[in-house]
Amino acid sequence: MHESSHRNRLAHETSPYLLQHAANPVDWYPWGPEALERARRENKPILLSIGYSACHWCHVMAHESFEDPVSAAVMNELFVNIKVDREERPDLDRIYQIAQQMLTQRGGGWPLTMFLSPRDQRPFFGGTYFPKQARHGLPAFTDLLRRVAAFYHERGDDIAQQSDALQQAFDQLHTPPASGDTALTLAPTHAAREQLAGAFDPEFGGFGGAPKFPHPTNIEFLLRQWRATAGAEEPDLHSLYMATLTLKRMADGGIYDQLGGGFARYSVDAYWMIPHFEKMLYDNGQLLRVYAHAALATGEALFSRIASETADWMIRDMRSPEGGYWSALDADSEGHEGKFYVWQPEEVSRLLDADDYAVFARHFGLDRAANFEGKDWHLHVFRSEEDIATELGIEPAEVTKRLQRARRALLDARNRRVWPGRDEKVLTSWNGLAISGLAVAARALRRSDLADAAAGAVDFIREQCWRDGRLLATYKDGRARFAAYLDDYAFLLDGVLELLQTRWRSEDLAFATALAEALLAHFEDRQSGGFFFTADDHEQLMHRSRSFSDEALPAGNAIAAQALTRLGLLLGETRYLDAAARTLRAAWPALQHYPHAHTALLVALEEHLEPPEIVIVRGERKEAESWRDELAKVYAPRRLVFAIAADAANLPPAIAEKKALPETAAYVCRGMTCSAPVRSLSSLVALTRS
Repeated sequence: MHESSHRNRLAHETSPYLLQHAANPVDWYPWGPEALERARRENKPILLSIGYSACHWCHVMAHESFEDPVSAAVMNELFVNIKVDREERPDLDRIYQIAQQMLTQRGGGWPLTMFLSPRDQRPFFGGTYFPKQARHGLPAFTDLLRRVAAFYHERGDDIAQQSDALQQAFDQLHTPPASGDTALTLAPTHAAREQLAGAFDPEFGGFGGAPKFPHPTNIEFLLRQWRATAGAEEPDLHSLYMATLTLKRMADGGIYDQLGGGFARYSVDAYWMIPHFEKMLYDNGQLLRVYAHAALATGEALFSRIASETADWMIRDMRSPEGGYWSALDADSEGHEGKFYVWQPEEVSRLLDADDYAVFARHFGLDRAANFEGKDWHLHVFRSEEDIATELGIEPAEVTKRLQRARRALLDARNRRVWPGRDEKVLTSWNGLAISGLAVAARALRRSDLADAAAGAVDFIREQCWRDGRLLATYKDGRARFAAYLDDYAFLLDGVLELLQTRWRSEDLAFATALAEALLAHFEDRQSGGFFFTADDHEQLMHRSRSFSDEALPAGNAIAAQALTRLGLLLGETRYLDAAARTLRAAWPALQHYPHAHTALLVALEEHLEPPEIVIVRGERKEAESWRDELAKVYAPRRLVFAIAADAANLPPAIAEKKALPETAAYVCRGMTCSAPVRSLSSLVALTRS
């Protein structure tokens, strides 16, 4: 039988993850009216399986159960089976992850396996990975299926009761906002800094033990804390230390791809040595930004190099021909996790001459015991270049040269291996993070090619995913699909504002304004403040979520609040400032209880209470940009600088009134108050230092 003769309904989808399951013997449906109606009509419970293409355990469960005709037959007989890509439908994933935690009192994850009532799609049982045979205290998948189906048909009253209780629990997730007379203060910021200090690993950096995640929002927050006190009698050097030690240890670790650049999703140990090998665009967009900021803040060459190599990786391996950025690289290749990345010393010694190998092996630990699964070597900095130079009696510059040569040779060899799968869908939200990272790195590293890359991605999203004043969330194979979510609008708005500081294009400002208007019109919670994750005209689900805490992604509400504050100050638009303030009031109870889980929101709170400085430079384009570049030499996270050519067209009134003069001039605005024109660069530098 040809594979194509038993392809299921997923064959018509664009998601690489769903297409991975198109030849399963399971009668899969994508989420939609057809599946939901069939479940209601036949009174069959729904088996909802949520995962993503780079997820290792999703692949394991697929091979064990979804590709197995016996397991598939049980699924097909007892359930209507729906497969969801969590990256395309984060709205569904968000709801059912919360439900799974409420039902089981355990953490969620992927693959997520939920069993839903066909009447209202409320879940009555769930879990994550289930094995084909009973093990690790988990039942065999087919045994579980039969028990769940029997429970559904025999215990309808119990399910209805539990379902009502679950719905009530969801309804209570939205706490009321701070009252109108409550003063917002920086108190949660100080509390969060202390909580992060308490969780900080002083030896290896990062927060907490294994598994260890990068948490770029925490690092960015700590850099800003240090910078805010840098001029004080007692600057907060410990915040700087926590941020920079974490960045240094990650850069030296195996979580960083020492040959190709870019970061894996997390480390399985506390030392950043062995990663879970999947590489996600969202991590790298955020880490590119934070390493570029750290390079500016400290002048450390290591941070500049890591930012540069991460940007190079994104452009080389993740950019689509049309200019958008793809989503992820798998952890697995040829059926084995990490196979693409690991080495044997003999293989490396064949590829390098003896002098280069002597340096490379010492630096990356090939002269030590295997560190991956007892038989392979995953590259991780064990010894510094200075120590190796001393031992071998050569100059440190020579060590650096040999390492660079060796890394290039090994990268060439690695590129000839069987590559891990790449998820080639373009997600608007993750592209927003990539645009922001590229734009910040372009300024910090003085690389105009990164500004080109950021601008190309903005143009791609505007051309392919922007229709009639609304965004679409995902693009692949010429098709843009799915009404966009809060994160799409917020992250893209932030990215466009960063790009405007790197390269002014009036059409980008118009785009940013249109994104802000769509946010206010379709996402705002007009009753309590803040923004819902889905738009007002989105498909009706069992819950319309509104979240303020950071996860692997920063909270959409946080980025929306910060971006609206910045755009509101730039344009003198009080509606944007008011919406940001309402968001912070809505989040205030959460900020007081769990400040360290909301570091992105704390940055927005700071900028609300102490508005950033906005500098607008007008003049002949090249000279205006040189003034901007001079200010960009220092790490000033609470300053925005826009270089706008004298002949720029289509400027809104608040910017047009900062008129171009016969000579280059700058206007420095703090809050709603702007200076008289500053007519010399030295005066501008002096004024912005005050």
